[in-house]
Amino acid sequence: MKANPVRYSIRPSNPEAHLFSVTCTVALPDPAGQRLSLPTWIPGSYLIREFARHIVHISARGGRRPAALEKIDKNTWVAEPVEGPLTIQYEVYAFDSSVRGAYLDTRRGFFNGPCLFLKVHGREDQPHEVQLLPPRGARYGRWRVATAMRATDADRRRYGVYRAADYQELIDHPVEMGEFSLVTFRAAGVAHDLVISGRHDADLDRLARDLKRLCETQIAFWGEAPVDRYIFLVNAVDEGYGGLEHSACAALLCGRDDLPRRGLREPDERYRTFLGLASHEYFHTWNVKRIRPAAFTPYDLDRENYTRSLWAFEGITSYYDDLLLRRAGLISEQTYLEILGSTITQVLRGPGRRRQTVADSSFDAWIKYYRPDENTPNAVVSYYQKGSLIALCLDLLIRERSGGRRSLDHVMRALWRRHGRSGVAVPEDGVEQLAEEVTGLRLKGFFDLALRSTAELPLARLLRTVGIEMVLRPAESASDRGGKRATRPQAELAVRADLGARIRAEGGELRVTHVLDGGAAQRAGLCAGDVIFALDGLRVTGKNLEERLARLRAGQRCRLHAFRRDELMSFDVRFPRPPSDTCVLVPITDRQAERRRRAWLKRA
Repeated sequence: MKANPVRYSIRPSNPEAHLFSVTCTVALPDPAGQRLSLPTWIPGSYLIREFARHIVHISARGGRRPAALEKIDKNTWVAEPVEGPLTIQYEVYAFDSSVRGAYLDTRRGFFNGPCLFLKVHGREDQPHEVQLLPPRGARYGRWRVATAMRATDADRRRYGVYRAADYQELIDHPVEMGEFSLVTFRAAGVAHDLVISGRHDADLDRLARDLKRLCETQIAFWGEAPVDRYIFLVNAVDEGYGGLEHSACAALLCGRDDLPRRGLREPDERYRTFLGLASHEYFHTWNVKRIRPAAFTPYDLDRENYTRSLWAFEGITSYYDDLLLRRAGLISEQTYLEILGSTITQVLRGPGRRRQTVADSSFDAWIKYYRPDENTPNAVVSYYQKGSLIALCLDLLIRERSGGRRSLDHVMRALWRRHGRSGVAVPEDGVEQLAEEVTGLRLKGFFDLALRSTAELPLARLLRTVGIEMVLRPAESASDRGGKRATRPQAELAVRADLGARIRAEGGELRVTHVLDGGAAQRAGLCAGDVIFALDGLRVTGKNLEERLARLRAGQRCRLHAFRRDELMSFDVRFPRPPSDTCVLVPITDRQAERRRRAWLKRA
């Protein structure tokens, strides 16, 4: 079969209506009738998203004549047999501002390949070309293009022709269009671009300097960079958070105040959050994009791809994202321990960890983790958060039992050499087997406990091996995320009234979003969706709820009034003792343990 490229052209044809116009041309279509389909999900986000629902019009031509196009299922079409090239023309509605979709308005255009590029069946392994065209009109005269895809013929604004080796490579390069900030830097000899869309007043020099240090630390960690050019595509909005990894790019969503302002001396909490997000997606350049589970090799984008190993590909990445900020010298040891304490707190506050294993959380991500509801905290454990704590325990356990001669770092680099460089997929138990091989340790008992049971992790014992005491206390308030010492005495916290529910203030109302297993709210009969308006006959609001609860103590009762839909409800609430589920990590004095801690957290 002659290897003619599949060709596309994409134009933001109607930004006011959020429409991209796309053409797909197949030089030598299947003589029996060409089959085409649009992916149902995007790698890195494990949920069936049905991108085909955004196609608002589609038609076909064979040469110069119209050709019949039959839709045979939710995301697949078949064109009638034609002589000469087959051209598919279609429009795609784009109004998803997340990192996973496609978006277009008069300020900005953005798309991921699975949202716009029809797959031409039988031609997936051939070269693919795409021509990126600008929107028409003077108001778009300053728009330009940013993408990691390789250009073969582009103008100064980077509109033009781009080429990918095959369909999988084509859809792995998101595209940003619009007016954006651009700063470039080199890290370990690799060119990096930082693109920021949206209004902001970020210190771009600071951003470039910090990201350079982070990228150099990660490249040194792995021993090499698998790309010669990388792009961070950042969308700065009022409030937002999210990221999606690609082979040579990361799409990031952040609040504009998460970016560093000029004059910032040390990274504040919001900037640390952004750096952690960038670190996470950059680590994926190796772990998941190239060190890939067998279930994703190759990706089947028409249906769910099940694996029980996301604890390794997302959880281990979540462990290293903040750890490498510390090793890069971007955060202090104390800050890292606060972040780690907050992660432990989040896991301890989720009753779902007692019901779902991390392996099952990974397998059911398609129907549970990415489709949260009011019962999610009680039924689901995060393979990101608990997975990161499993990685922590595994790292410290290896260091302890090998006398410091081996660590999780060695396991990850062995994964890169065996699976990342070669492209050989990682079997379901591949990480477990390689960890034993590299370290010479028997680790099956640990993996059975951590991955395939709901038993608590041995965090306290293992943290003590590196001179850290894990202290648990009750929360000070609903906004207490852990990681820091309490400002009030332990005796006072031990009798604090805890409602056992998560509440969101919206439109002047206090709406219950989640009722936690075994808490005061569940025992009293409150439900998610109830709107609380009074405690003991006094009105409560988003401003005074914490103050009202602070006047109550464990063992007391109160009368709570709420609306359930349009019905007035009254509840007798009795407050149990609050759980000690807030973690603080405290360094302890022990010279040998301090040496081990320095080796673990050493600055690169």
